[in-house]
Amino acid sequence: MDVKKFITENNFTDFPVGLGGCRTSVNSFDSCDYDLFVFDGKPESEKIIRYDDEFVVVHHASLSETNSEKLLQYSQLKIIHDESWDLRMMVSKIKEKQSSLFSDFAKNCLIESQFCCQKTLDSIQNSDVFASCWQKCAAYYLSKAVSSINHIRSSPSHSLESLRKLEKNSVNEHISVVTQTIGIERATSTLLERMLKSTIGFSDLVEKNNHSQIIQKKHDFFIGNSMLSDCYFYLGYTNQENFIKIKDTINHEQDLFHILKIAFDAEIGSNSLEQQSKLVQGSCNEILAILSGA
Repeated sequence: MDVKKFITENNFTDFPVGLGGCRTSVNSFDSCDYDLFVFDGKPESEKIIRYDDEFVVVHHASLSETNSEKLLQYSQLKIIHDESWDLRMMVSKIKEKQSSLFSDFAKNCLIESQFCCQKTLDSIQNSDVFASCWQKCAAYYLSKAVSSINHIRSSPSHSLESLRKLEKNSVNEHISVVTQTIGIERATSTLLERMLKSTIGFSDLVEKNNHSQIIQKKHDFFIGNSMLSDCYFYLGYTNQENFIKIKDTINHEQDLFHILKIAFDAEIGSNSLEQQSKLVQGSCNEILAILSGA
């Protein structure tokens, strides 16, 4: 895809623009979209555009960003347009403090995971239908923390593959808790087809930006390459991110559980949920202790 032609045709040349995400990695799949970061400072949601038979996700970004997760996504940007050199200077500064950003993001994820575990336990006590959804979120936050400690950027499509390749140590041994509590061993083509439909429906309800077309494309790629576990992990990761976007209002959206139950593959009883929650909590506490002593 001609990225420079794309930014010209879409009138982005007044701002610094960089290409990030999977397409700047040697491990990208044919199904990966093009993540284009336009530093216009606009507080707008992601926009998805079909261009030359590819999907382009336009992220509106800010040169004054302070969020560690977003800054890490900018660290590997391929700069496409930057007449002022402001973006080049920003990326240079990010690379200088990249280690501290990974550490900060990891700690944030561990804290969020603990919060989700507590929400799970509270929901069990209150017979809240979303208990299993909170527990899935806790497990995904733990996976992001482990990835970040290993200086691996968050990626829905590639995270499971990256976690598999990590060397064994006191932090990485908690990957087994991630895989155990997310449930990837349940992945079958039939189940993934059901999860896909609900994931698409949930995305359309929350994001409203045609992200569902990318979800469909990635599902088809994973299935076509017999990567069932990766597909399961990807769909759950996507649902986790959308669930967190509406976490403050989710209790007013009880009807959403019917779609989330399938999207998250949340078929688990309260006793097992409580056990999983304590497993993830234990992992978070152990990793935080390791980080504090480092």
